Amino acid sequence: MDEPLPVASRPAASPVEFTDLPLAPALFQGLDAFGHTTLTPIQAQSLPALLAGRDVIAQAPTGSGKTAAFGLALLHHLDPADIRVQALVLCPTRELADQVGKHVRRLATGIPNLKLLVLTGGVALGPQLASLEQHAPHVVVGTPGRVQELLRKRALDLRGVRVLVLDEADRMLDMGFEEPIREIAKATPKQRQTLLFSATWPDAIRELGRKSMHDPLEVSVGGDEAPPAIEQLFFEVEPAQKPAALAGLLIEHNPESAVVFCNMRRDADDVAASLSHLGFSAAALHGDMEQRDRDEVLVRFGNRSCNVLVASDVAARGLDIHDLGAVFNYELPTDPDVYLHRIGRTGRAGKAGLALSLVAPREMPRAIELERRGTPLRWARAPLANLRNTRAPAAPMGTLRIDAGRSDKLRPGDIVGALTGEAGLKADAIGKIDVFATRSYVAIARGQLDKALARLQAGRIKGRNFRVRKL
Repeated sequence: MDEPLPVASRPAASPVEFTDLPLAPALFQGLDAFGHTTLTPIQAQSLPALLAGRDVIAQAPTGSGKTAAFGLALLHHLDPADIRVQALVLCPTRELADQVGKHVRRLATGIPNLKLLVLTGGVALGPQLASLEQHAPHVVVGTPGRVQELLRKRALDLRGVRVLVLDEADRMLDMGFEEPIREIAKATPKQRQTLLFSATWPDAIRELGRKSMHDPLEVSVGGDEAPPAIEQLFFEVEPAQKPAALAGLLIEHNPESAVVFCNMRRDADDVAASLSHLGFSAAALHGDMEQRDRDEVLVRFGNRSCNVLVASDVAARGLDIHDLGAVFNYELPTDPDVYLHRIGRTGRAGKAGLALSLVAPREMPRAIELERRGTPLRWARAPLANLRNTRAPAAPMGTLRIDAGRSDKLRPGDIVGALTGEAGLKADAIGKIDVFATRSYVAIARGQLDKALARLQAGRIKGRNFRVRKL
């Protein structure tokens, strides 16, 4: 069989629609499920090489369509009749792994009997071992620590891997996963296809590519179109003024949802507590939290019962955030690429975005470096909120947790039925519903929250009594 022509020398024009690509027919059913027809820039530039089996290093921001790009590539090369691990995707956090797993499963809608397993820390090892013993998955999406652990227990066999994907590779290196990644890669065949996706482009990424890949194609997209849609303002404030300045800016701009980035986990807790004291529906998200607490914060942010998320960079990776109203930098990051990645979470899909940065005098060199890299510095005076008397508006929704889930055969429709039936709520008072294995969450209009709680505690869901409480 002839070797595929290197992508760079192909005379054909770049593909515009997925039908322009030589995709396996079964994959079009998954694309239809997403409503995907036109390729994003990262997909157009990388998919011909990915489908041809070439190694690729791609720099692409969150929300650029990279998951669909590598998801289609690994599914295209998959043989469902071969019952062993054929594709491995490594992600820095459990949240991102869960999100990637759901995305790839949906893309695989048209492939019968495909088994995909998400293997991450923060959850019990027993069920993962039991699933691996039953029969090997075709696709594994996991975090480096848990995959390494299962490898060392000889519970996971990677000798059949055809495609290895390192997603958010820069963050995995930042989190100290370089050694586990190397150990995992060594357990896969040398002739595999390796795909490395990263939001930033540090030297460590290039070095990782040189050591683990064969003549990779380098693709870089993003950053050229999004920044003009994002209004960026900088505020010079003393460190002691930052809590009042942040509160004042949140009140003045009143975004429906906002992420406040902190460089230190300790700051994330302190800032979230300060905002909550003022009446904001705020919550912290960082790596020191218990997994269940992190899950509940993400549920609340996703259903609009928490409208200010105070996060570290690592914790915010993989968040599935749509229509984010504003990004705040409580402190400028030391890396300009991280700044661009942070603010790229707002101003998507043609909508205007807002990025506001608090800059203490000692951070001024970081601001100057941003300007040197092409970011215009527009300075303004920060409004300082009165931290004693200010009462901020709360989020429009609240969340109820029901201690029952899929294992109890509970479905979203059962929860809606209980709320609109015995609880007497109107359907428009009910927001997003999230059902997990052993618990469920439902967003309720804040003015109806206590009524819904009382009625559910006194009544039944699907003919049974379950514990219900307010988050």
